[in-house]
Amino acid sequence: MNTRVKICGITRVEDALAAARLGAHAIGLVFYAGSPRAVTPAQARVIIDALPPFVVPVGLFVNADAAEVRAVLDEVPVQLLQFHGDETAEFCGGFALPYLRAVRVRAGTDLLQYAREFRAAKGLLLDAWVEGARGGTGTVFDWSLIPRDLPAPVVLSGGLNPDNVEQAVRHVRPWAVDVSSGVESAKGIKDAVKMEAFMTGVRNAGI
Repeated sequence: MNTRVKICGITRVEDALAAARLGAHAIGLVFYAGSPRAVTPAQARVIIDALPPFVVPVGLFVNADAAEVRAVLDEVPVQLLQFHGDETAEFCGGFALPYLRAVRVRAGTDLLQYAREFRAAKGLLLDAWVEGARGGTGTVFDWSLIPRDLPAPVVLSGGLNPDNVEQAVRHVRPWAVDVSSGVESAKGIKDAVKMEAFMTGVRNAGI
């Protein structure tokens, strides 16, 4: 399986362990109070402490101020940051950790400009534009809006689920895929059967 998988919005140790057992390369922990999948630093620390090796914990923020981000990092050993708000490149790069810059994609979004502006990012996480929402909406965007010559690793998100992930990977050929609501039984509660089916779809796309 060449395409990496991140399962985001993890709120329980058992879901993190199931994701790792099924082959996920990363898990996402949401530090945004406006999300139904938000966790506290204390909850996140318990989840990370339970992870086996080689599963990357990612901390997700939305328009947090620098002091808030640093307060979380003082307590939680995340290895990668993910910014979903209006953060600048200078802000994103100010925490001595690698980061992903999320972009909500709709017609007219200049992804090449984002790639230039956030050239220090480890990749662009491409999600669907939904008014008033910052991810986890279950909405798919038009994958043809992604330039083939985008000079940044693509992490594809937005409405992915076990039924469409194989098609998505074959069409976009992203570095990684990111799923949250598509593998849930309820908001913030992951479904191991759906996660397994999702991983199977990613693997099948590489055959």
